[in-house]
Amino acid sequence: MRFSYYDRLSAARKRIYRQSEGIVALGIPKQLELGRTVRSIEAALAADDRDAVQRACQSLIDELNAGYRVPPVRVRILNRRPAEEDGELHGLYEPAEGRARARITAWMRTAQRRQVVAFKTFLRTLIHELCHHLDYELFALEETFHTDGFYKRESTLAAALLAQRAGVEAGRRESRSEAP
Repeated sequence: MRFSYYDRLSAARKRIYRQSEGIVALGIPKQLELGRTVRSIEAALAADDRDAVQRACQSLIDELNAGYRVPPVRVRILNRRPAEEDGELHGLYEPAEGRARARITAWMRTAQRRQVVAFKTFLRTLIHELCHHLDYELFALEETFHTDGFYKRESTLAAALLAQRAGVEAGRRESRSEAP
């Protein structure tokens, strides 16, 4: 499915859009077990500890970038989302520029109610912004578009991370039930 803005793109940008649309899955790099790291993001959010969220998110993104063999990204976690006329900004990706490293910014509180963002929503936002980075660095796209393929990549990676987190949770429950 092509989004409505596709018709307004130049021929060159349409080519990039179609390349992005054709990449529909993104798994976790081999040998990476990230369930504990994902779980630490969840625990830090539940504790409303911005510094711990920042550290856990940076760790997750560092591990993924190393696994994909792409340049690092600086992760910045801020408290309250900025409100815009048409909603709230959840996350932001800023590509590397000159000597400045690429940066992902995510907010851990909603703009209006100032509540801590739900864990899965927060994780998806973080992965969404990472996918922009991967469009440039892993897939060598000249531009990053919100295509159907982009959303599928985001979804498959988030699902794989949540599955590893679930494995950590299942292991915890088993070890507690086996304790004398």
